Amino acid sequence: MTGPAEHPFSAAIKPLADAMGAELVPPGEARGDDVVLSWQGAEVVAVRLPHLADSLDHILADLERRHGKALSELERKEKQTVVRILEERGAFSVRHGVETVASALGVSRFTVYNYLNRENAAKGGRQSTA
Repeated sequence: MTGPAEHPFSAAIKPLADAMGAELVPPGEARGDDVVLSWQGAEVVAVRLPHLADSLDHILADLERRHGKALSELERKEKQTVVRILEERGAFSVRHGVETVASALGVSRFTVYNYLNRENAAKGGRQSTA
């Protein structure tokens, strides 16, 4: 019998788990908040989801990889785009999310709030014209 890491189903979901910052563990090692996944009636793998704060760090690291440089080195427009992406992904619902993002972007909390307000105003303007 193959282990969870060797099962084709585990291999198929690994990129998704990696993108979320999750960990794949054997079903027998699953904790109460892990998600146990089955394939054809047999438990194959458990997904250990990251804590919200860890998720934000993972998302920031992923954005840095995608941009190929530190977020603090991005141009203003790129930083605004990063803030929009982070808002869509719920980054600012995490405790100290604004502070964490501001630090990663090399800007003040006030600047992050300005980016958020600008984006929300733009959304409001688009909605009222429709």
